[in-house]
Amino acid sequence: MTQIASDNVENPDVPSAVFESLDPRTGEVVGRYPVDDAAAVQTAVDSVRAAQHAWGDLGFAGRKQHLDRWRALLLRRFEELAGVVCAETGKPLDDARLELALVVDHLHWAAANAEKVLRRRKVSSGLLMANHAATVEHQPFGVVGVIGPWNYPVFTPMGSIAYALAAGNAVVFKPSELTPGVGRWLVDSFAEAVPEHPVLRLATGFGETGAALCRSGADKIAFTGSTATGKRVMATCAETLTPVLVECGGKDALIVDTDADLQAAADAALWGAMSNAGQTCIGVERVYVAEPVADRFLDMIGERARTLRPGGEPGADLGPITMPSQVDVIREHIDGALRSGGRALVGGTDSVRPPFVEPVVLTDVDENADAVAEETFGPVVVVQRVRDADEGVRLANTSEYGLGAAVFSRSRGEQLARQLRVGMVAVNSVIAFAAVPALPFGGVGNSGFGRIHGAEGLREFTRPQSVTRTKFRIPLNPMSFSRPKSTVRHVVRLLRIFRGR
Repeated sequence: MTQIASDNVENPDVPSAVFESLDPRTGEVVGRYPVDDAAAVQTAVDSVRAAQHAWGDLGFAGRKQHLDRWRALLLRRFEELAGVVCAETGKPLDDARLELALVVDHLHWAAANAEKVLRRRKVSSGLLMANHAATVEHQPFGVVGVIGPWNYPVFTPMGSIAYALAAGNAVVFKPSELTPGVGRWLVDSFAEAVPEHPVLRLATGFGETGAALCRSGADKIAFTGSTATGKRVMATCAETLTPVLVECGGKDALIVDTDADLQAAADAALWGAMSNAGQTCIGVERVYVAEPVADRFLDMIGERARTLRPGGEPGADLGPITMPSQVDVIREHIDGALRSGGRALVGGTDSVRPPFVEPVVLTDVDENADAVAEETFGPVVVVQRVRDADEGVRLANTSEYGLGAAVFSRSRGEQLARQLRVGMVAVNSVIAFAAVPALPFGGVGNSGFGRIHGAEGLREFTRPQSVTRTKFRIPLNPMSFSRPKSTVRHVVRLLRIFRGR
């Protein structure tokens, strides 16, 4: 990516900085976009704020109609958007299609379920306030700033954008500087489908643009990216007490029990580790396999991994490493694992051939090595032998991350899942939870906090408002200076009668 001064793609008469979006497979320039400064970001926030009131006044049914139109447009132009994703990330075409399929399903769910989840509902008033009606409803924040990643440049940010819009918010979307064209396509397609409600705007640029969005007066920020950047986003938002949703990296583990279907486990582990060239926050980076079945499992995953080939063509198994600097991290993790006494069952240091990395399967690696402890974000998986599944759970839980996990066991899957300190677990599959729109998505520890998707994801972009209404007067009103002196004594007596046992 190259920043160029004194150029403007939208108005050539107004000099400003622009940057280039590159195809990581070839280095070809696929687009040029403005580096939005604080003033440009503020303009975007102010404009969607002005439009948000009318959007909110549509109500759930009105917003659903517009979001359904957007969904229909996404499906009509499915292949076009998939092509943009491939051009900016380099991922195989079918990987892009799968990503977009998930987006369509989530957009449908958010629009269809927002009213059921967020509408005003009655709650019990309790003993002391029985003469009051009590309700709670979830109201939109106003303007939500979404800072998205590059690895799943549609699916991940749409987990915030779609749910925030369905809840009645306006959105300013700052995509990764590696995938600005995907962000532009999404914003333009919304404007085409819903021209009368300009509640989705784009801000492109680098970290300074994201910081400007955090300081813009947006009512909430939803960030997806590295833990280090997430901490900086939080610190910036703390200046104005702007609430944040932070979804950071992971070091997800897969546990293989002695009674697991080994064929299915090996196939799933390989997909979880290698799909999208391993550039998946919920990808499988560690496998803990019970000793009695370890040899067979290693044979199976090794045999499958050797058949996978990276490349730049649409039908390749793996695409390139989208972010060039990540190649060095991947290489260092492989080298460190081998220095620690680990073995390369498949591949090795020579597998790193920028911009591509061939599949690497490591085993017997020291648990303190970076390949086990830190996020690799490449097509590298560490398979470790453990005494039993319980030891695998214990080792999985030593990580500072806690995003997702997987368990393969015929008899103890759900039991082992509950013991894992993560936000999401797939039993006898991998990554399945991300494809279920009704399930909340998010982690603990260094993987962040807050949730997208599901009912919790809708509520994440709202503020609850509680309301009480007096239905009738009662003789025992303790909330008055004119109350009789015996009132509080009578209240205490009632509590002892009805709440004392």
